[in-house]
Amino acid sequence: AALTVRFLTRRFIGEYGDMEFIYSHNLTVDGREILLHIWDVPNSQEQAEDGSSEEKRIQWADSFVLVYSICDRASFNILPLKIQFIKAAKEGQSQEKVPIVIVGNKRDLHHARAVSSEEGRLLALSLDCGFYEVSAAE
Repeated sequence: AALTVRFLTRRFIGEYGDMEFIYSHNLTVDGREILLHIWDVPNSQEQAEDGSSEEKRIQWADSFVLVYSICDRASFNILPLKIQFIKAAKEGQSQEKVPIVIVGNKRDLHHARAVSSEEGRLLALSLDCGFYEVSAAE
């Protein structure tokens, strides 16, 4: 949620509950106006739900940004399964590759790092995803 709000408002808010939100945002790219709808779901909520809710979100979306904390190995370790689930649901219907980006957040907390940048890059490469490391705080 912090990363989504930072992207949309350019402000950092450090504390969020485990709430699900859908945001809408207009963006101009290459002179074209694009309306983005962002369905922000905290990982803890996804784990508590059945697969049909997650399947509904996957069918709704055109692309995916999966965020993990570089300070939390568990948030990183669940990514391969989530990506496989997304690809099976989306790419099984068509021959098009589904756009997926893996984002390691909290780069500013390097002293508490539990997942190296190299691990993130290698995972993204092995799963044919984009990769970035960022700091919502900075």
